[in-house]
Amino acid sequence: MNTNEPTLRQLFQGMDTLPEAANLRFFRDLVQAPGPSGFEVAAQRVFRDFVTRYADEVHTDVHGNVIAVKRGAGRLKVMVVGHADEIGLMVRHIDDDGFLFVAAIGGVDPVVLPGLRVEIHHEGDVVLGVIGRKAIHILESSERDKAPKLTDLWVDIGVANREEAAKMVSVGDVITFPRGLELLGEEYLLSKATDDKCGVYLAGALLKELHGQSIAASVYAVSSTMEEVGQRGARTSAYGIEPDVALAVDVGNTSDVPGCDKKKQGDVALGKGPSVAVGATMNPVVVRRLQEAAAELDIPVQIETEPGLSRTDADMIQITRSGIPCGLISIPNRYMHTPSEVICWRDLQQAVQLTVAFIKALDDTADFRPLP
Repeated sequence: MNTNEPTLRQLFQGMDTLPEAANLRFFRDLVQAPGPSGFEVAAQRVFRDFVTRYADEVHTDVHGNVIAVKRGAGRLKVMVVGHADEIGLMVRHIDDDGFLFVAAIGGVDPVVLPGLRVEIHHEGDVVLGVIGRKAIHILESSERDKAPKLTDLWVDIGVANREEAAKMVSVGDVITFPRGLELLGEEYLLSKATDDKCGVYLAGALLKELHGQSIAASVYAVSSTMEEVGQRGARTSAYGIEPDVALAVDVGNTSDVPGCDKKKQGDVALGKGPSVAVGATMNPVVVRRLQEAAAELDIPVQIETEPGLSRTDADMIQITRSGIPCGLISIPNRYMHTPSEVICWRDLQQAVQLTVAFIKALDDTADFRPLP
């Protein structure tokens, strides 16, 4: 470790002034950009602006996927994908008193919502709201012991009636959790939407790392859309790219918090390195190459077990066209699908190094068939 490198605290405090904080600024801008599934334009603009200086080609497809290409000297194509979309809400109804009733975009847990300040996005403006529920004092005893349903909640934007509300918001507007990036302790970062701005960050950061270097495989760094509602962008972008091998990069649940049963969930913790997934979706040759790259770099990796579907972009990529050998790198993440997700910055940087090493080891002789 280079002791002259700034600590995360120093980078955080000098985020807008230190040249070494450029990557952290990129990550901050990603997590702060609103991007519910199907409405990822702001987040995709951040990715596109960053990768344009490092890629040979950048384009956006009809599903909003942004694809940045670094051309290699050989025939092999490797796709690295993180999804730009985040969970959120959508305005479904405005009642006579001006309260907004909403539907979920992706896997929203109503338990974490009451009292939360939210941002409603309306025609380029942001309207502040707060998610309301009956106060505990007036809940019936039968209600207190039950988790709220989304239909039990509403969004209050501080108006008196529907007519006033209609001047500020509309049915169909999307709602996101409060933006921001905070330092938690000395190595952890807290924000909404680290799921999966971590993967988008890695797709951009690896192009920066590879800039100016000669490599054999062409790299297709993809910021995909609509993962939270069915891995749609990864499926269509993989079909168009037709890569020889692919890496999906997402976040994974940790078991390093109270109440987790490691016998059921596995043993994954913050600060112990990125995870490499094993399971039916993962090509064993890809897994082996990732593990070999980690050993060569002396990067710690954890094992994430996914015996069935991984519920990530990897699932759709694997079965695109005649099949694509795929791997999954996960960034350990506490409190997933809440307004306050927590990751370790060091885990994310090690994942970038691991991915770069995997790519640099590829050449036209690579064979991903799981032969005996």
